[in-house]
Amino acid sequence: MYKLITFDAYGTLFDVYSMGQLAEELFPGHGQALSLMWRDRQIEYTRLVTMSDPSPCGSKYYLPFWELTIRSLRYVCKRMSLDLSEGSEQLLMDQYAKLTSFEDSLAVLQEIKKRGMATAILSNGSREMLTTVVQSNGLAAYLDQVVTVEDVRLFKTAPQAYELLLEAFPVKKEEVLFVSSNAWDALAAKWYGYDVFWVNRLGHPFEEIGEQPNYVGNSLSKVLEII
Repeated sequence: MYKLITFDAYGTLFDVYSMGQLAEELFPGHGQALSLMWRDRQIEYTRLVTMSDPSPCGSKYYLPFWELTIRSLRYVCKRMSLDLSEGSEQLLMDQYAKLTSFEDSLAVLQEIKKRGMATAILSNGSREMLTTVVQSNGLAAYLDQVVTVEDVRLFKTAPQAYELLLEAFPVKKEEVLFVSSNAWDALAAKWYGYDVFWVNRLGHPFEEIGEQPNYVGNSLSKVLEII
């Protein structure tokens, strides 16, 4: 049924909230709140950049995801009245560069490749940071391509971001299964025309607008049951 299984990176293959432990060590009593607000601000900045200039040539306000991640961290620390030293910022960003993959990420990718299907990442992340996190978790050998929105200078949920998959692979929309743990990402991919698997690890409700995902599971491993 599907020729290409594509994964979002941050939050889907890699655990962005694993930053909480280090944040707690650096800012006792504030680690969880910091990691949650950091992620929210990071995504908010991608939307602000894209929506403010959704030009086919890319947003004139575009900044690489790495830079938005740093600036999000700085903003949140100011908002929470936390003293972010250069050393603490470096530690947090070094940790972000090598986020830990979820325990089933490698096994799922390996099994998909055994079944003869192409695999990819489609991510807001910059090429350099994606290369680092993929290699540090040993996933590179099981991914045919890592596709980044850098090429269009518009972040997801811009349609141009999802279209990159059709430019990178000789497939039709109906031959792509898009996998994401981010409900907003799953919804936008569905609107674009892909079949979608939403990884709902925390048992959250789906968005109250748009179409429901084609499939829902509480882990990446559930993807294997429907392909």
